Amino acid sequence: MTSLDRWTAHTLMSDPGQQAEAIAAFPDEAGHLAGIIQGLLMHSSWLAEYGLDTSKLRPAARQTLPIAERLADIMQLDDRPLAQARPADRRSVGTCRDFALMLCAFLRSKGVPARVRCGFASYFSAAWEDHWICEYQNAGTGEWRLADAQIDAMLRRRNHIAFDAADMPRNVFLMAGEAWLKCRRGEAEPESFGHESTTGLWFLKINLLRDHHVLNDRVTSEWDRWREAPQASRQVSQDELAWLDDLAARPDQPLVAHRPDWLV
Repeated sequence: MTSLDRWTAHTLMSDPGQQAEAIAAFPDEAGHLAGIIQGLLMHSSWLAEYGLDTSKLRPAARQTLPIAERLADIMQLDDRPLAQARPADRRSVGTCRDFALMLCAFLRSKGVPARVRCGFASYFSAAWEDHWICEYQNAGTGEWRLADAQIDAMLRRRNHIAFDAADMPRNVFLMAGEAWLKCRRGEAEPESFGHESTTGLWFLKINLLRDHHVLNDRVTSEWDRWREAPQASRQVSQDELAWLDDLAARPDQPLVAHRPDWLV
């Protein structure tokens, strides 16, 4: 398998299952596919913006499901063809990783090399916010582009987003490794990266490990359980810095078998 074949082959997480034939009929263009996804998914943190009750989240809302399961959930809510947008209250509720994984799955189904990436976005708040996007290869130029399928009309209005969400500028989203190295070089403050009130070098490490896992075909991992970590363990020791620097510089290296400290 070549390096590009690796990113067109489905994994258990990206395989669309029974919806493969329907997806094969979709157009190849990432922006068009993102538009279809926006008619299928809702982000659990933005329900109120669409007039939905935030207290009635279903169990699947905060889990990153395999795409076959997520599509089955969508069809159970509304069995119209996937290309038809659902009303907001009949979409499946997930997180940014579900949007990224679904775009990745759709692109792979069209023969386009694609992968999910973990890092930090600058377009949700003044800080760099924990986020997941899809990275795909442009057929014409061969370059890898960034796409955020979550950026719909509401988010554009609310956050004044003007860039092309299917070909994002590299300075609006930083891969976890890029963010880590900027902080290590003193070009950015670790406290400006994180998830809500959890910020700093420790959370940069969390996303660095998660991006490393996803580049080894593991979209989910034990590092997703970071909320279980006691405050005392939320630190980065001096003896970790060298291997984390190397991991940040080469996130696609073979999987480093390193369990979260709080689970060891």
